[in-house]
Amino acid sequence: MPALDGLRILDLTQYEAGTSCTQALAWLGADVVKVERPGTGDPGRGLAGGRSTDDSEYFLNWNSNKRSIAINLASEEGRGLLLQLAPRFDILVENFGPGVVEKLRLDYDSVRAVHPDVIYGRIKGFGNSGPYSDYKCFDPVAQAAGGAMSITGNPDGPPLRPGTTIGDCGTGVLMALALCAAHANKLRTGKGQLVEMSMQEGVTWFMRTAIAMGGEFGEKAAPRSGSGRGAMMNMYPCKPFGPNDYVYMLVVNDRMWRALCEAIDRRDLAEDERYATPRLRHDNADELFEAIAEWTGRRTKREAMAILGAAGVPASAVLDTLDLFSDPHLVERGFVRTVEHEIRGPVRVLGSPMNLSDSQVEIEAAPLLGRHTDSVLADELNLSQPEIDRLRADGVLGAVPTPGANGQENATR
Repeated sequence: MPALDGLRILDLTQYEAGTSCTQALAWLGADVVKVERPGTGDPGRGLAGGRSTDDSEYFLNWNSNKRSIAINLASEEGRGLLLQLAPRFDILVENFGPGVVEKLRLDYDSVRAVHPDVIYGRIKGFGNSGPYSDYKCFDPVAQAAGGAMSITGNPDGPPLRPGTTIGDCGTGVLMALALCAAHANKLRTGKGQLVEMSMQEGVTWFMRTAIAMGGEFGEKAAPRSGSGRGAMMNMYPCKPFGPNDYVYMLVVNDRMWRALCEAIDRRDLAEDERYATPRLRHDNADELFEAIAEWTGRRTKREAMAILGAAGVPASAVLDTLDLFSDPHLVERGFVRTVEHEIRGPVRVLGSPMNLSDSQVEIEAAPLLGRHTDSVLADELNLSQPEIDRLRADGVLGAVPTPGANGQENATR
């Protein structure tokens, strides 16, 4: 049985910070019903990265295992439908911009009036209080505000934006954990609560190691260190010397140091007094780097990784985003999945990193916009088809999604 079987989520999220939260819950077995705007839906559907024929890979990778209903929440009848649905669900999650749910009159107090024990999750760039609370935010903004940019880049260069979306996805997963905790508390007490998450604070939470090791925890700013520090924590070039032909290694003790020397057939380095201690290896990093780079430069990044890994040296090839889909380890573990999309047919997605021995959930494709509107309203609110048709004709509900001649779903364009 899925771990969260029976848990019901009303999902008012968009883009990534919120959708990563609700997808994590769906992957653990929760029933997630995504509420979207008729016509356009979640703005993430349109982030196609050059595609124009259907929902983006971005959307598909953050919204699998969900059901979609299209309701115009700005209309009085649409708002009423949402408030009728709310008591049927355990948790409501939203990550609209500041003031949006208040304008819609769907804030915590409004929902709690019809669902007193609701768990209401809110993700905002800067939280619901404080001098920045009205500021709009996206992932890079949160990474700047949380300190991540300040430690990324070369020491003599400007701050850089980290490539991963820890502001969005990291905060979303923290919210999923907090909602599970609130649900566990509700099982004991019967009481719901408001769960609030700030993207700035989420990023700062991920910064603790960098602050502690490089910034003396509040006494000075942590520096930028590029790809590593010295020869024992760095990136080494490999053939054929393309933009991502590198192997990264991190050697933290004498045992790993000796294993490295053995692996690259340079036992003489292990006996060299210039490299006898971690401090000496750091002080003489330039010469040591050259010796190791001479070895890596005669191998591909995967060859270097295989030799070093087998020898007990923490190391990995620098896998680019195309490598990930063919990486033999990820493929064998089932992390790279192919799912059947209603319009596009087989599509590849990256799977769940959460592996539960007795509670795995099969990954399903993200839904078309409004695909489940009729069934959800009929099952949850006992609405008849004529009433649903009337609401659709009045613009309260989105159109029924059907594939168009060009492969698009008519309801979303």
